[in-house]
Amino acid sequence: MTLSLNKDKIRFLLLEGVHENALKVLNEAGYTNIEYIKSALDEAELIEKIKDAHFIGIRSRTQLTRKVLEAAQKLICIGCYCIGTNQVDLEAALELGIPVFNAPFSNTRSVAELVLAETIMLMRGVPEKNAVVHRGGWNKSAKDSYEVRGKTMGIVGYGSIGSQLSVLAESLGMRVIYHDAVTKLPLGNAVQVGSLDELLAKADVVTLHVPDLPSTRNMMTAKEFAQMKDGAFFINAARGGCVDIDALADALASKKLLGAAIDVFPKEPKSADEEFESPLRAFDNVILTPHVGGSTQEAQANIGLEVAEKFVRYSDQGDTTSAVNFPNVAIPFAEGTHRLLHIHRNVPGVLSQINASFADAGINIAAQSLMTKGDIGYLVMDVDDNDSDKALQRLRAVAETIRVRVLF
Repeated sequence: MTLSLNKDKIRFLLLEGVHENALKVLNEAGYTNIEYIKSALDEAELIEKIKDAHFIGIRSRTQLTRKVLEAAQKLICIGCYCIGTNQVDLEAALELGIPVFNAPFSNTRSVAELVLAETIMLMRGVPEKNAVVHRGGWNKSAKDSYEVRGKTMGIVGYGSIGSQLSVLAESLGMRVIYHDAVTKLPLGNAVQVGSLDELLAKADVVTLHVPDLPSTRNMMTAKEFAQMKDGAFFINAARGGCVDIDALADALASKKLLGAAIDVFPKEPKSADEEFESPLRAFDNVILTPHVGGSTQEAQANIGLEVAEKFVRYSDQGDTTSAVNFPNVAIPFAEGTHRLLHIHRNVPGVLSQINASFADAGINIAAQSLMTKGDIGYLVMDVDDNDSDKALQRLRAVAETIRVRVLF
């Protein structure tokens, strides 16, 4: 009888020092064949390391390009121990039948707290005052220094981070307005406005919390900064590509804006040894942080748990719930069965072909679920345990098959 690999034969490659909670979850689930590396790898090293890996866990520095993925002949799953997945060629992964998981919620609180703290610091003029004092000056003045109470925060993107920030800001007495691509139920007394233009015109501080999409790239240009209130503040802890940095620098130089806080950039250093370059370095009234919105011990611990648990569910059950690039399928196990996972090219007739083939062979299907995404179909099915060998042979004979696995 053909079954999945024993757990000690399934190889995990974890890079960039992902939190040790990931090791704990995998070990407790019976997975012990783990290579743990604290740094990112360059392309040549990565190709060498990944060729024998079944699972790979990364953060933001590792680049899983099509070239790298095509060299990973055994790879069946990718985990991004972060929110973003820009570092992975998602289309190539889909074509190769590799689901990609991330941690979209685990660092929500950390990002929201940082943005709230930056809001207070900016409105009190602390960044510039701090810089002056470090240089021996003593600029003791209330000019351009404000309480946040009663001011309006404009949140662009009312997802998990934006909505939690909304609650925190209201607790300090701020008014909150938000703009989102879809209608969202507000938390507290927040108010959704009809357009980005309206938000920019009303907010004392504008903060971005949007995903990286074609529609959000360069969403803040000279035109948008000109629409903001004179003396307003701007924060970006979302994606670097959302903001025209030169336009922001111009708005700061002209005093249109009184300050900004930026955590993400269009181009970021690949390592701590590479110098960070940006026109924003010239401004004392700008808080610059090295993409650390979610870099707290609590967030990294939660991320370690979240992504590793998704690894285990996929390896043990074929569960792809919340995969960012892959059909989402999850069905409960039926007792006395073996589970088959069939990833195939999405063309008409594959399911009927499989079902007819199984019927001809007298294979009983206890449960099945098929979902598609783009050019890929993902079929999860349970068959009587005595039929799994025959079922596997029938699935492999399907011309559209990309890969097939049998689970205990």
